[in-house]
Amino acid sequence: MSKPDFLHPFARPGAEVGDFINIVRGEGACVFDDAGNRYVDALASLWYCAIGHGRAEMAEAIARQVEVLEAFHCFEMFTNGPADELCSKLAQLSPLGRTRVFLTDSGSEAVDTAIKLARIAFDLAGEADRHLVVGRRNAYHGVTYGGLSVMGIGPNATGWGPMVGGAGGEHMIDHDDLASAEALFSKFGEAVAAVIAEPVMGAGGVRPPAPGYLEGLRELCDEHGALLIFDEVVCAFGRLGRWWGADRFGVRPDLITFAKGVTSGYQPLGGVLVGERVLDLLEADDSFMLRTGHTYSGHPVTCIAALTNMEIIERESLLARADDIIGPFLAQRLSELLDDGLVSEVRGLAGIWAVEMIDEVSNFDVRRLLLESGVILRPIGATTIALCPPLVISEDELLAITSALESSIKALV
Repeated sequence: MSKPDFLHPFARPGAEVGDFINIVRGEGACVFDDAGNRYVDALASLWYCAIGHGRAEMAEAIARQVEVLEAFHCFEMFTNGPADELCSKLAQLSPLGRTRVFLTDSGSEAVDTAIKLARIAFDLAGEADRHLVVGRRNAYHGVTYGGLSVMGIGPNATGWGPMVGGAGGEHMIDHDDLASAEALFSKFGEAVAAVIAEPVMGAGGVRPPAPGYLEGLRELCDEHGALLIFDEVVCAFGRLGRWWGADRFGVRPDLITFAKGVTSGYQPLGGVLVGERVLDLLEADDSFMLRTGHTYSGHPVTCIAALTNMEIIERESLLARADDIIGPFLAQRLSELLDDGLVSEVRGLAGIWAVEMIDEVSNFDVRRLLLESGVILRPIGATTIALCPPLVISEDELLAITSALESSIKALV
């Protein structure tokens, strides 16, 4: 056996070619490998494929845009129609009030940009010493150094050297709950630029917020003059039954990061919703130059993919499916597993759920048996299995997922 030339992300570099499943086609909530095996995609690929795989409408929209203008940069004095239209659409849907949109290529870049915007906003306000960013234990904020510095999953930060000074690493200031967040503000106070939090944790184990937690963060930030960043890379675009997790919980942050569901993965795209408090500082001096961005920020093909994806979500009323179909079905079926003693905990809401394994069962062994049953779920950490199906999934496919999960666990008990 030989090793693939492709050095895979979040994988063992020592893995052999035969260790990988070659996915060659997608259709709706399912994907197919090169041996013809069909799998129900119970994690929307990687938390993002809301509208399902293989949508011809998406392919056609992307191809039409490539024929007209495949790409041109948006630095300084250039723009394009799809980028302007998308940002107008996102600003219209924004829960932040007056909003402008900064576009990136991924969620990790979006998080780094939000951190940079928070810091430069205070620099422009004459408070350059405000540079600390408070994260949350077990939270995931991407893999670039800014997001890596404020995320709370220890193994992801191991071996990469010092993190961003003043934002993380040996300077990391993180918290578990409101009490520990309040203690951090008492200690660091006016040095805190922002708090970053996922409305519902994704890669940290699918953890909805405790009652009052997000509201409490807003109050703490207001009390101490800090900014609140919601990392909605997983939560936005219908995963919680709304366009934004901020809408779901009725809390208004100052900045929102997004990616994943904005295009359902048909093209790579991320960004930041920038609210009025930050905008007022960025716009105050007409000569100020915002010196950050990416070669492909505002790429017209990715923007067309996002607009088409959002049109499908609206036309097919997919936001409602998270609350009306996926959430109730998974809540009931997963609770039955809990009642039967097959799992030790069930967490989630709307279109995102997780189960915790009992002591004698390995989540990676469960994943192996699930694959043999034609279901793709994601093991997280040592004990969690996450479920985050495409919003288009049928009840029959949901039943196939939960039945396979039940039989796989039973086979290991």
